[in-house]
Amino acid sequence: MKQLEVGIGGFEVSADKDSTIKTYALGSCVALIIYDKVNHVGGMIHIALPDSEINREKAESLPAYFADTGLPLLFKKMNETGAKRSSSWIKMAGGASVIKSCESFDIGKRNILAVRKILWNKKLGIAKEDVGGDYSRTVSLNIEDGTVTVSNSGRNWTL
Repeated sequence: MKQLEVGIGGFEVSADKDSTIKTYALGSCVALIIYDKVNHVGGMIHIALPDSEINREKAESLPAYFADTGLPLLFKKMNETGAKRSSSWIKMAGGASVIKSCESFDIGKRNILAVRKILWNKKLGIAKEDVGGDYSRTVSLNIEDGTVTVSNSGRNWTL
């Protein structure tokens, strides 16, 4: 099986049923996963920050790093790869508060809210999510059947 890895500020889309898309160590970062269950097209993005206004230069060189510039790219690539909105679902994972001393910034919560706002504005909803908490997550999407697996410290569960 072919594995496509998504780094921080990256995204992948695939229609290859023999592949998985995987991202590692989501702390305050958020992974948004989209899957078209009819056309077997899946995509995942690893968002680090909610708003590109904080660093326009970085947003130009690495747009998927930010929710507001990355999600439109993921939606566009999903459409170009053959995904249809009517047969797709969306799942989200991550957004933890892993550094207690920085609760006033709470980047995880801000990332979750930014993604939800963008989805809401597009009239899209989240089918399932595993967000918040105080632990990191690794997430994978199986393109053949749309199974999303989340893991942390040797524990695995399906989202």
